[in-house]
Amino acid sequence: MTLAELNALGDDEVRARLARCLAVPRWVEDVASGRPYADRAALLGTADAAARELTDDELDQALAGHPRIGERPGAGHDAGHSRREQAGVDPAAGDDVARLAAGNRDYEERFDRVFLIRAAGRGSAEILAELRRRLANDDATERAETVDNLREIALLRLEQEI
Repeated sequence: MTLAELNALGDDEVRARLARCLAVPRWVEDVASGRPYADRAALLGTADAAARELTDDELDQALAGHPRIGERPGAGHDAGHSRREQAGVDPAAGDDVARLAAGNRDYEERFDRVFLIRAAGRGSAEILAELRRRLANDDATERAETVDNLREIALLRLEQEI
């Protein structure tokens, strides 16, 4: 889709497409209401700024749209995006899959939410290293890293949409 086509979409359709990038109604509304965008930079700038701060409820909404790293997307997840983003996680690599599963459990026990990372372009080893590093974060630092990764994912997905 081109930027001109995005600008011309009806309100419901643009909101549906944006929600696939970041399932936070306030973010969707902020980005949708900025139309028409003069260029990609303006669109991405608005999307970036709107994703930098998320309330606790928005963070929960956004995380609900993401499967655990190393797991197949299920109901409520954007399967197409998730499969592409986790392409570097090889489900046939048994040791890595087992370590990711254990790391996911440790993370959820520690932070009471799913571990989220911009997985696109990263392999299992790098994701595991980041997971281990982030387990040592305090709550505020980890929340900020999670929000930043959600922002990166949203921008990557938006760039794929246009």
